[in-house]
Amino acid sequence: MFLGAATVAVAAAMPVAQAQDATVGKRVERLEKEMRAVQRAVFPGGAPTFFEGEIAPDNTPGVRSGSSNAPVADLTARVDALESQLQTLTGQTEQNAFQLRELEKQFTAYKAEMERRFAPPAAEAEPTPASLAPTVKPTVTPTQAAAPVKKPEPKPAAKPATPDAARLALVKKVEIPSTGNETKDAYDYGYRLWEAKLYPEAQAQLKQVVSKWPNSGQASFAQNLLGRAYLDEGKPSLAAVAFYNNYKDRPGGARAPHSLMYMGVALDKLGRKADACKAFRELETVYGDKTPQDVRTDAAAAKAKAGC
Repeated sequence: MFLGAATVAVAAAMPVAQAQDATVGKRVERLEKEMRAVQRAVFPGGAPTFFEGEIAPDNTPGVRSGSSNAPVADLTARVDALESQLQTLTGQTEQNAFQLRELEKQFTAYKAEMERRFAPPAAEAEPTPASLAPTVKPTVTPTQAAAPVKKPEPKPAAKPATPDAARLALVKKVEIPSTGNETKDAYDYGYRLWEAKLYPEAQAQLKQVVSKWPNSGQASFAQNLLGRAYLDEGKPSLAAVAFYNNYKDRPGGARAPHSLMYMGVALDKLGRKADACKAFRELETVYGDKTPQDVRTDAAAAKAKAGC
């Protein structure tokens, strides 16, 4: 009787186990299909070799039962793992889709803003003479209508600008030499303008002498006096350039030592004492005893002032 009852119980349990196996198998098949679909959505065009296994092994800790229900328990664990992975991938897919939609919206708004900013302004219609005419007619009273219309008086023409009369008178007072020596006369006229403290006029005249007769003996005098005119006018930077050009271009000229000494003076006025002392040393080294006495005297005083 005992054996008969056990046999009946086993026979009754077998259909239940088979039904459970069939149900779990269908779930596994359905989940594996869904997992493959999700993987294709997450990794479009990807090679299968780079995909992880579609079904993760059951690493759930615990003691496996050796009973007839062990296969069912394994399948159930695998199904649970697949469902968990499917939920994770589905969530990631939805999140990625949402971010993509947001990026598309932002890009569309950015594109519209850029098109609005950089769009060329619409060409305005050019006003016609008719559009420029007043739209409201002026009201004319009978008194105004009867009164004769006066023509506007022509405005006096503006007088052309003339140089300062007082300055022009001073320039005219300077006598223009006429000895027949064109080069010397031109230099002497510049010297007279400088002596009269008409520095801009003297500078223009002396520049003309240097540019017209650069190789003449008067060029050294004219270039040196040009630097003196700048120095006396309070323009030491221009003076230093003029003195340096005279010394560089005409080192053997009659006024080369003078220009080297005055270049030191101009540099001292500019606050460049070290360079001024170099100019004074250059004067002693290059010309030495050939330096005119008046230049030596002036150079000694200038060196003491500069603290050389």
